[in-house]
Amino acid sequence: MLIGYARTSTFEQEAGLQAQERDLQEVGVERIFREQTSATGPREALAEAIDFAREGDVLVVTKLDRLARSVADLVTITQTLKRKKVGLRVLAMNLDTTTSTGRLMLNLLGSIAEFERDLMLERQKEGIAKARAEGKYKGRAPTVRRQAERIRQLKAQGLSAKVVAEQLGISQRSVFRILSS
Repeated sequence: MLIGYARTSTFEQEAGLQAQERDLQEVGVERIFREQTSATGPREALAEAIDFAREGDVLVVTKLDRLARSVADLVTITQTLKRKKVGLRVLAMNLDTTTSTGRLMLNLLGSIAEFERDLMLERQKEGIAKARAEGKYKGRAPTVRRQAERIRQLKAQGLSAKVVAEQLGISQRSVFRILSS
C-alpha cells in the first residue's frame, strides 16, 4: 500500500497542502496523512502514518523537507521504516528506498548533508575564535552561575534542591552543580 504524508508549516499554506495531496494522489497513494505544523512542532500525523504502515508498504512524500527536520531526524525516520520493512519514496527527488539505487542515494544525500553541517560548524568555530581574538565575542553568560549566591541562600534557609530549582526556574541538576562547587 502507498501511504502519503503531507505537511505545511502554517495554516495559511493551504494551497501548498492541497498541491502535495494532489501529487500524492497522482502516484496512486491510497491513504494520506496530513497536518499543518511547524517543523519544530509535534508531528502527530507523521507518527500515525508510520504506525499505520505495515511490512511491504511505502511511505510517500513530495519533498524530503516535508518529512525530516535534519539528517539525524531523517536517519531516525528511515531506521524506523526499515525496522518495519516499509519503503520510502520522495517524489521530487525520484528517490525510492525499495530499490538498491534508492537506498544508496538516500545514504549519499544523508552523508552530504552531514558533511555540509560539519563544514558550517567548522566555519562557525573559526568565526567565533576570530571574534574572541578581536575582543568582540565573549560568549553567552552562564545563567545559573549568576544565581549561585541566591541558590546558596535559599538552600541555607532549608529549602530542598527541588524547591530552589522551581523558584529560580532552573534544573535540580544545576542546583546540585552550584552547591558542589
